[in-house]
Amino acid sequence: MIQQDLERIREEARRRLSEASVPEAVEKVRVEILGKKGSLTEILKGMKDVAQEDRPEVGQMVNDTRAAIEEAIRSAQQKMEEKLLKERLSAETIDVTLPGKELPQGHLHPNTRALNELKEIFVGMGYEVMEGPEIEKDYYNFEALNIPADHPAKDEQDTFYINGDILLRTQTSSTQIHAMEAGRMPIRMIAPGRVYRSDAVDATHSPTFHQVEGLVVDKGITFADLKGTLDEFSKALFGKDTKTRFRPHHFPFTEPSAEMDVSCFKCGGKGCSFCKGEGWIEILGCGMVHPHVLEMSGIDPKEYTGFAFGVGLERIALLKYGIDDMRLLYENDARFLEQF
Repeated sequence: MIQQDLERIREEARRRLSEASVPEAVEKVRVEILGKKGSLTEILKGMKDVAQEDRPEVGQMVNDTRAAIEEAIRSAQQKMEEKLLKERLSAETIDVTLPGKELPQGHLHPNTRALNELKEIFVGMGYEVMEGPEIEKDYYNFEALNIPADHPAKDEQDTFYINGDILLRTQTSSTQIHAMEAGRMPIRMIAPGRVYRSDAVDATHSPTFHQVEGLVVDKGITFADLKGTLDEFSKALFGKDTKTRFRPHHFPFTEPSAEMDVSCFKCGGKGCSFCKGEGWIEILGCGMVHPHVLEMSGIDPKEYTGFAFGVGLERIALLKYGIDDMRLLYENDARFLEQF
């Protein structure tokens, strides 16, 4: 009786699997025959009524039937998958003669473009590009640059302090100190990087911006070397007809100090709205490295001299690309950035 039932179940499975046209139908056969409440499972539950000496033989027949049905299900599933794949490939035929889709290209940020240009100019002059920590000690950010705790210049820079001795650097000049303390002479370097000051956000100010600091230390360096270097830099950046002028100024870490202007590259120095009718545009601050700064960094000021300069990267980007509001550089408006 059990043998006949098993044969009937096997034939029913084969018939239903041969008629199945979708994966759901194959799964239904598996559940209704091999599942917990399936017909084959019901036969296994009746094994308790089989005589003890017949149970091994009947159990073997049940296992053989299960194995045959499982193999039939796997075969049906494989054929179903192959059929569906063939239908999908047929429906998704690609016409290789169609033109390709043009993918949009990204653009370098104006700051990145300006920085790359500055790097190219100074590396071409033999300068090394160095980086320093944005989280800095007060000593490197102020004291080693001739700005002690009671110095008035410290009040001019609203600083983000992490604790009494650790801060977010207000200038990349601190990288100069690290370079000088290393003691590898001569030094010719620029230090680009992000700096932080507690400034209100407006068209020309931001609490986070970028500077590019420059430093040269060697024997026999003079202010004439500084002027010649920055004059060549200005011509490379703004055009060969650019003129430079230096105005006396004061920075604690340089002596003498100066601010440098370039002739307006829009009007050639004649005066226009871009230069506010003056014919000149302020670009950067500079000067000869203060002997005390050299001394604190372990360099003998009687043997070595040097010059330093610092330029705001955003200022260069604004001037180069005719941008009138610094906030545009940080708002990530694709309509603005796509112009570059």
